[in-house]
Amino acid sequence: MQQIEMPLLVAHDPNANATSILLERVTKSPDLPLFSLPDGAGGWTTITVQEFYDRVTALAKGMMASGIQPGDKIGLMCKTRFEWTLFDFATWFAGAILVPIYETSAPNQIEWILDDSEAIAIIVEAKMHRERFESIKSAVPKVHTVWTIDDGAIEAISALGSGISDADLTKRRTKAKGKDTATLIYTSGSTGSPKGCVLTHANFVDLCRNARAAIPEVVNERSSTLLFIPLAHVFARYISVLSVDGGVRVGHQPDTTQLLPSLQSFKPSFLLAVPRVFEKVYNSAEQKAEAGGKGKIFRTAAATAVEYSKAREAGRVSLGLSLKFKLFDRLVFSKLREAMGGNVRWAVSGSAPLGPRLGHFFNALGITVLEGYGLTETTAPATINRPSKVKIGTVGPALPGVSIRIAKDGEIEVKGIDVFKEYWKNPTATKEAFRDGWFKTGDIGTLDEDGYLSITGRKKEIIVTAGGKNVSPAYLEDPIRADPVIGQVVVVGDRQPFISALITLDIEMLPMWLTNNKLDPKMTLADASKNAAIRDHVQKAIDRANARVSQAESIRKFVILPIEFTEASGHLTPKMSIKRHVIEKDFSDQITEIYASSHSTTGSIETTGS
Repeated sequence: MQQIEMPLLVAHDPNANATSILLERVTKSPDLPLFSLPDGAGGWTTITVQEFYDRVTALAKGMMASGIQPGDKIGLMCKTRFEWTLFDFATWFAGAILVPIYETSAPNQIEWILDDSEAIAIIVEAKMHRERFESIKSAVPKVHTVWTIDDGAIEAISALGSGISDADLTKRRTKAKGKDTATLIYTSGSTGSPKGCVLTHANFVDLCRNARAAIPEVVNERSSTLLFIPLAHVFARYISVLSVDGGVRVGHQPDTTQLLPSLQSFKPSFLLAVPRVFEKVYNSAEQKAEAGGKGKIFRTAAATAVEYSKAREAGRVSLGLSLKFKLFDRLVFSKLREAMGGNVRWAVSGSAPLGPRLGHFFNALGITVLEGYGLTETTAPATINRPSKVKIGTVGPALPGVSIRIAKDGEIEVKGIDVFKEYWKNPTATKEAFRDGWFKTGDIGTLDEDGYLSITGRKKEIIVTAGGKNVSPAYLEDPIRADPVIGQVVVVGDRQPFISALITLDIEMLPMWLTNNKLDPKMTLADASKNAAIRDHVQKAIDRANARVSQAESIRKFVILPIEFTEASGHLTPKMSIKRHVIEKDFSDQITEIYASSHSTTGSIETTGS
């Protein structure tokens, strides 16, 4: 059994809670710019630490005056914006517990979370969110208060708190200790009903303090970041709290169609993103170059970047490669850096594997991707690559105060300051999630000689073919999904004679790719799924993935589905992960047809349109 333990860099304080993070920051640097808000004219206005603290305390007093009691659960359904974090800290100051709800959630999902968490109030962003709540209001009678941000809720609540003294607020905010519940975050429900993860104040405080000590190059008072992934997800939520702890200036842009203009005006020093974002940046740049007749130049530049990064990592960059890279850096890469604001030095990536090729590509651009690993149950990060030593293709070593071990069956297990307390009202699931005090992640991985973790698959997703071969779907899916034409990939073949895949197309990238390949850019998904040129292109992407595995593990057939997997269709979670069991059920006919039409486990790979 492999195991590594990282000692704490900052000692645990049992009396500290999440409000301590803001109290320490306002004491240390009250005039430091902490947030930037869009000014409506393409620029940004600054909110200092002191101004944020004043808004938080005023809102917390108003919540107390409105009847919020210590330990009360409050739902929050809002896109990524400043007010999300304002309510987050105000709720902690008022002694209550925030329960995030994705702003894209359907009424039945809202009902489940509010009912299961026993919430007594909900904060919604806009009219459409309130209407969704109203449709299930009778099913959650405990929810007696609804606040709508866009209807002036913050100002109205804050106005109520004039009669609450500072002493009353201090008494309330210090009531919670480190071991007490800070939030309930519900899992995405990709394998069943969402479970409420109980994260404590110590989870946030200890993890923030120790992560900041581990990566001071990234998290410091000179840093800035633009958040665009959902704050309802633990990944962005944790980074928002970490940024307050570290004095990082934060902006928000929930509309991804406006992301590039916002990056160019905000000019962040580091980004927080999932691999799909890095894939989109690369694919968009490649297709735009192709449209301008410079596709070959871009691909040569990209290959040079990857070669340069690998050579630099090995400490052997030849003069010829160095000169070639400098040329492309001036002609190609500088423009990409500028498109992202020009100041991005670091990128924190999580939620899924990035892949070595993109890791090396961005590294060569001067943007070091610090890939990490974690789950809701580990308050987001359990591991992360360090700026001083990045191993591309790994998710780094454990954070200070965190231990990682690999069980005999390859499962990754975690213990330490980041691990959640329990599943809310679910002792059976809690007991099943732990072994000897270690949280069983459900992921499969390995540790190298330096304690750097690599993820190789998901335990519950391992496919066992009829021939007894174990196959990790993600190892095949991730490189295929990086292709510009492909939206999602679902590898299937459990107890079948060979491996197959369900493919969807990327509706954002498809028109540009069709134009570049002299095809009708207005082609429907149904027609595109049957188009020979597209099938050939998908085949090549699959061939590249197959080159990574043995013949028994390779994809032998695939179907291009004439639809898009979305959260609304029920096939993706709010964080855009595939709901494998739902997809396999909904497209069981297509899967059956794949294997019904095969009479042999050998032979050339076939393609099937749907």
